[in-house]
Amino acid sequence: MNTIRKITFIITTLFIIGVTSANAQDKEIETDISADIVSQYIWRGQDLGDVSLQPTLGVSYKGLSLTSWGSVGLKSIDEAKELDLTLAYTTGGFNIGITDYWFNAGGDPKNRYFKYDSHSTNHVFEANIGYDFDKFSLQWYTNIAGNDGYNKKGKRAYSSYFDVNVPFKLFTCDWSATLGVVPYATDFYNVNKFSVINVAVQATKDIKITDSFTIPIFASIATNPHDQKAYLIFGLQLHP
Repeated sequence: MNTIRKITFIITTLFIIGVTSANAQDKEIETDISADIVSQYIWRGQDLGDVSLQPTLGVSYKGLSLTSWGSVGLKSIDEAKELDLTLAYTTGGFNIGITDYWFNAGGDPKNRYFKYDSHSTNHVFEANIGYDFDKFSLQWYTNIAGNDGYNKKGKRAYSSYFDVNVPFKLFTCDWSATLGVVPYATDFYNVNKFSVINVAVQATKDIKITDSFTIPIFASIATNPHDQKAYLIFGLQLHP
């Protein structure tokens, strides 16, 4: 069993164990169903697509959660599609998790979802760890297997990303400011040294439709100082 299959097996097994132990108290199991519609898909300062639909389906029990998240471009049938699975655990301000990213674009045979060969897969496995201090939060992410990038020596980079997020309130909106950096060279993020790739500010406001139904809308300005690019994004979330 190769590394990617082992990680997939561990993710599935841990979640099954967690849910099975929760059966006697299934009232504490929560389900998350939502979908975002965004004017542009910007991820960690990188442009990954135009207008996109991004659904979420997740279940959680106490601090343990399994979440599926996807993205599909609405402009063209040939745009990249994405399906991510995240197993995470949170206690207090501490969180840890593993995400399986899968991207599908064009006719490349390795785009098949169940193709896990480490030399030809489009899956990327990433581990993360972080802490929310209430006034700000810190997160570290590292690719641990799959279709990772390479460093300047042509070796697996174990590509990493670190960000600081600061939430605050201003006027009638909830705001957040984010600073994200890549600590060392990797072509996964197209950098050859320590680089700042994400500086962003986002505002969110709930629009009341009825007494029991609101639609959160958000807008953000995101910049990538390394690539000298900037984006203005608008989106809304549908959430029952």
